[in-house]
Amino acid sequence: MNQIPEKLLKPYDPKETEQRIYKTWEASGFFNPETCIKKGYTKADAKPYTIILPPPNVTGILHMGHALMIAIEDLMIRYYRMNGRRTLWLPGTDHAAIATQSKVEKDIAKKEGKNRHDLGREELLKRIEKFAQESHDTIVEQVKRTGASVDWTREAFTLDEKRSLAVRTAFKNMFDDGLIYQGKRIVNWDPKGQTTISDDEIVYKEEKTKFYYFKYGPFVIGTSRPETKFGDKYVVMHPDDKRYAEYKDGQKIDLEWINGPITATVIKDTAIDMEFGTGVMTITPWHSVVDFEIAERHNLDKEQIIDKYGKLLPITGEFSGMKITDARAKIVEKLRSKGLVEKEEDYTHNTATAERTGGMIEPQIMNQWFVAVNKKFTIKNSNIEGIASGSETTLKEIMSKTVSSKQIQIIPEYFDKTYFHWIENLRDWCISRQIWYGHRIPVWYKGKEIYCGIEAPKEEGWTQDEDTLDTWFSSGLWTFSTLGWPEKTQDMEIYHPTDVLETGYEILFFWVARMILMTGYHIGTIPFHTVYLHGTVRDAKGQKMSKSLGNGIDPIDVADKYGADAGRMALIMSGSAGTDSKLSEDKIKGYKHFANKIWNIARFVLTSTTDMPEENASTKITILPADQALIDALNAQVVDVTKDIEEYRFYMAAEKIYHYIWSEFADVIIEQSKPILAGADIAAKNSRQKTLLTILTTSLKVLHPFMPFVTEELWSLIIPNSDKMLIVENWPII
Repeated sequence: MNQIPEKLLKPYDPKETEQRIYKTWEASGFFNPETCIKKGYTKADAKPYTIILPPPNVTGILHMGHALMIAIEDLMIRYYRMNGRRTLWLPGTDHAAIATQSKVEKDIAKKEGKNRHDLGREELLKRIEKFAQESHDTIVEQVKRTGASVDWTREAFTLDEKRSLAVRTAFKNMFDDGLIYQGKRIVNWDPKGQTTISDDEIVYKEEKTKFYYFKYGPFVIGTSRPETKFGDKYVVMHPDDKRYAEYKDGQKIDLEWINGPITATVIKDTAIDMEFGTGVMTITPWHSVVDFEIAERHNLDKEQIIDKYGKLLPITGEFSGMKITDARAKIVEKLRSKGLVEKEEDYTHNTATAERTGGMIEPQIMNQWFVAVNKKFTIKNSNIEGIASGSETTLKEIMSKTVSSKQIQIIPEYFDKTYFHWIENLRDWCISRQIWYGHRIPVWYKGKEIYCGIEAPKEEGWTQDEDTLDTWFSSGLWTFSTLGWPEKTQDMEIYHPTDVLETGYEILFFWVARMILMTGYHIGTIPFHTVYLHGTVRDAKGQKMSKSLGNGIDPIDVADKYGADAGRMALIMSGSAGTDSKLSEDKIKGYKHFANKIWNIARFVLTSTTDMPEENASTKITILPADQALIDALNAQVVDVTKDIEEYRFYMAAEKIYHYIWSEFADVIIEQSKPILAGADIAAKNSRQKTLLTILTTSLKVLHPFMPFVTEELWSLIIPNSDKMLIVENWPII
């Protein structure tokens, strides 16, 4: 006769259970694939299944977007581990250079009234590293609270020693191939953060301003930025615009301008939109990407109007030293006094701001380091479809062909179009940053000599480049630097390419494309087979969660109040790939009730089977046809759930198992079982008892990837003498 565990007689308590269960998992070593092989739960020649955790930034704590990512990835890892795959889920964190330094600098300014230059590079880096370590420790504990079965023995950090070696090696290889170069080009300059940023780190904010029409000799030009017009000595028009056919390319025109008479030169260029405004524009080559490119094509002069701090330079005359916001109205008034203002209109447009500092972006021509995306190079060993080993290719072609050939599949598929549009418009990637925290550029100078190396030059007199690398350079190496590259490791041989990259759709370009670029160049292969993009987690009203709105939900608060299982299930059930989801505490509370429901079901089944005879070689319980039909129906559900998981329909898989357990198992099967269990027909009773246990254990297995804590706890109570935890149990094979 089986005894009911005393714990099962009490209500389920996730707060008492979850952290204890996680420590048991950690102690078991089952997060490590080699331990699973050693203990006989995974075959040594089993097919690997690898996910490298997208590394959270060490800038604070995890939010619900991270919790969604972890829930989905843990679901996949637990599923494939139970299917006998050699599963590796490798964790790590990102130093997030600009974000982390910016946060620390703000705290120092607020508390001490000092800036980075007051402290010096060494002291600031000490402060940042201390903050990063504290943040890292918090994040690790949060990841554990979610139930993530990551292999902590392989944990990585984008700025640790091994990843630093990988970054220096990658830079040197690309430098030697001419794919990394230093040049004077137009970049996005953040006057507030005093650094360059990438196109993808710009946040566009709607601004209401004025659009001005100025007389420029015989022409009328339009602009919302009169402060940039001091250096405008070129007037550009489309060569096919019949309105300006009388003007010839290179023609000189004398005219009155802001600070007096100037001579303007006519430039004919097809980049001009004839339909916009008057079809004529002056260009500001130093402060506009489009204008810079026109100036490059025609070998025109480029003059700086605005300095690195957002103030006007001496070229502006009486306005020199003024901030843009203070000078704009005064410049317009001066033009009006000269009779050069044709008209002005109210204008709403998007202005570029820096994501981390909120500073207004001011394009500047600067000497920076770039990755050449269109330059041809010879790829040595290629496993990329359509690009043969030893052939010439470009980084842009690598990014394109890996996805167009479906060697990499993006889910949902409609993001393919967005991805290709971004690649078509991709410019050379500016990788240098004027901050102190991060991977310092491995280039040294001595007079006019330049040395690039993995290690510093041994001779005296060399000075290292002051700049650091864009964070996305190091995180672009993440799938293979975490596995030991540039060394030829066993992990690289077994676990790369990885199976899935699961991340938010908003960093498709920041990170996903750069990982494809870096892996294609350095390894000659793909970083992952599938990209699964989840959406943004929003509040119950559909608003984005933020500190300013006070509508955020903390994953740890959820775990404390409702249990991590409830939070995971609420997130997974929120929607399909690529779609934003709404999350409320009421929804999470509903899945806490579901965890309680499972607990009560298990109590009923165990209570109802205490007198079930033990089976042995000579005594077998016969399953009657009615009960076999119940088992068959469950098996059909398992087939459906299995297919949904393998085809990335996680919310559908979760819904099916949820509705089966609640609506079918609890509401129908258990209710129908009560008279059978209380009846005099022993054969029917034993058949139903065995069926109930079969349904319960199978349901726990199928539910485990979604709600690992409550299912593992129940497994230990139902099968107390088993040395095999549910985490390494076999997935039901139908």
